[in-house]
Amino acid sequence: MQLSALAKRAWLLLFVAIAGFYLWGLGSFPLVGPDEPRYAEVAREMLVRRDFITPTLGGLPWFEKPPLLYWMMMLSYRVLGVSEYAARLGPAICGLLTGVFVYWIGRAVDEANRNDRSSGEARAANTGLGRWSALVWLSSIGAISLSRGASFDIVLTMTVSGALACFFVFEVRTRSEPGSPRGQPAWGGGNDGVRPTNSLLIAFYFFAGISLLAKGLIGFVIIFGVVAIYFVARRESPTARFAKSFLWGLPLSLAIAAVWYGPMIAKHGWTFIDQFIIQHHFARFVTNKYHHPAPIYFYLPVLVGLALPWTIVLAASFVSVRRWNWRGQLPLDRARAFALVWLLVPLVFFSFSGSKLTAYILPALPGAALLMGERIACFCRERRGEKVLRLTGALLVFIAAAGFWYTHRNSQLNLLCSGFAALPLISIGALAMVKPQVRHQLFLMISIAALATAAIGLKCAAPVIARTQSVRDLLAAAEARGYANAPVLQLHTVERTAEFYAANRIKYGSDGEPVKFEGSTQVIEAAQRNGGSVLCLVPIEYEAQLTTLKQANSEIIGDNGRVALVLVKIK
Repeated sequence: MQLSALAKRAWLLLFVAIAGFYLWGLGSFPLVGPDEPRYAEVAREMLVRRDFITPTLGGLPWFEKPPLLYWMMMLSYRVLGVSEYAARLGPAICGLLTGVFVYWIGRAVDEANRNDRSSGEARAANTGLGRWSALVWLSSIGAISLSRGASFDIVLTMTVSGALACFFVFEVRTRSEPGSPRGQPAWGGGNDGVRPTNSLLIAFYFFAGISLLAKGLIGFVIIFGVVAIYFVARRESPTARFAKSFLWGLPLSLAIAAVWYGPMIAKHGWTFIDQFIIQHHFARFVTNKYHHPAPIYFYLPVLVGLALPWTIVLAASFVSVRRWNWRGQLPLDRARAFALVWLLVPLVFFSFSGSKLTAYILPALPGAALLMGERIACFCRERRGEKVLRLTGALLVFIAAAGFWYTHRNSQLNLLCSGFAALPLISIGALAMVKPQVRHQLFLMISIAALATAAIGLKCAAPVIARTQSVRDLLAAAEARGYANAPVLQLHTVERTAEFYAANRIKYGSDGEPVKFEGSTQVIEAAQRNGGSVLCLVPIEYEAQLTTLKQANSEIIGDNGRVALVLVKIK
């Protein structure tokens, strides 16, 4: 009993430390990429206007995404002030909540096993599925990286995971009810002993509703697609209580979503329907309108990458599928089928999309985490899995060595930083190759090594890499010289980070995009209209177009390795 209590305390301390990591250093580097700064600026504009309904960017309506992420940012801004940390706090919490939902599913399986007095096999399968699955999710590259950015995909993943966790826990508990034979629908009667509370069904439809506020219709597609295909895969009908819940549950979900969709349609009418639903849902899926093409197999290597450092374990999970009892009555049989369907539905759906981005299949990763957690639990229970550990160790050493070589050749990172980041992976990888028999400790150390490498990289590598992807420091240098309010132009480039860091100082066109100037004459004309001086962002290879102007005095404020910020003053 004392050893069990100590083990539980150790697991608790580990998860507390991981939660601290997820909430640490969110503001240590600037907003980067095309999306983070735009989303952060939309939220800031909504907060300034005290408008919880209409997203705007540069003062213009911006109908690309629904409001849940913006609402999270607005709350963080209100409490913590406008900053990178506040912009990323909501997504980080969503990553942690997803881990909670994954843990809950695994724990429900273990609890059902413990309560099943009729099956020694069920009781023997109680091996901490929830803990291992949550640990796999929280230490995967996909969860770590996308939980630390201002991303709609992690918000969607949280809502999908919440809905599917509520459904599966309800399913497992209902199938275990007195009067409801496992594997058979509990039709009619109603006198079936102690029932699972209806709060699970209410929560299921609640999360389904807010998924519509997280990233639009795709939330419904994934949630109800997984549920439907799960029943098809197991060739069984839903229980009566779940089937009847659609009568009140779907209206509940739609009512929750209507909190935002109703006012938006009332205020913006067909413009909102066309841009948000038709263009950013259907046109994005069936065409390459938004210029993100990729082959149909694109998400297979993406999944391999998002699952690191657990990719070999995921492969072992796929190999084990042939030995599953797909219609088995154990909760573990149900969990395996459910997790695989959860993984496959987003993967297959987005593979047929005309527009593909890496983060789109993040909602599949919690399902993969459950599969991988089940394999790890099985290896620990049955004292096997040495080959998987050796291969995982080799993969970790290869990744660390390749990462060290790449950063040495292609970045300005300090070699000491690269070496420290690679050290945890190399050490644990080497140990896994030579001593795979200590499997329980190794699986724990692999997760800790992945988190340690991520922490070191975020501390010393991310700020250096992000510097070349952001104009924050350039604009700060201009502000220090007294140009905090000078208009900011963009010549031969569109720097998305300027949409946040130069907010209200850049000009947008009628299409809602920042204006990109194509010649120095346009810069001169803009400077004449704005009191004689402007700041201009320009790729460093074109900066001579400004520094050699005869009509103006031009001075380079600085550059980030890609673009320069030039002060242009009319003579």
